[in-house]
Amino acid sequence: MELEIKKLPFGERPEILPPNFEILKLVGEEGIRKLISDHYDALIESPIKHLFPPAGMGLELAKKHSANFFIQRFGGPEYFNQTRGKPMLATRHSHFKITPSGRLEWLKIYKELLPNLNLPDNLLKNYWDYLHDFSNWMVNTPE
Repeated sequence: MELEIKKLPFGERPEILPPNFEILKLVGEEGIRKLISDHYDALIESPIKHLFPPAGMGLELAKKHSANFFIQRFGGPEYFNQTRGKPMLATRHSHFKITPSGRLEWLKIYKELLPNLNLPDNLLKNYWDYLHDFSNWMVNTPE
């Protein structure tokens, strides 16, 4: 299955369809945590590494927060709300300059990693569509 990255206009906030909770049931919390960890490990070696903490405690905490968000969003326990409060991710990320090209780099790494989950095509596409559309909500700075 081809996961397509589409450039979206700056400021566009597409409707985000909720992820299918079967994803978490199939890969488990540890599967989500590994995916997020691998994603962050690749991000700190990418052209957008300046947006992420370097290896160490800051990076591990960022991985934990992100994994907690996705686990909660995919129908798991409300770890994120319990430790960070309501997500409000666009607000939380507002002090970072996230550009459309930064979004594309972020997605490119997920595009490489998601197939490792060995999800059925319909769930892989659902996960991808969620990430793809969600990511444009974080873009806050034109090129």
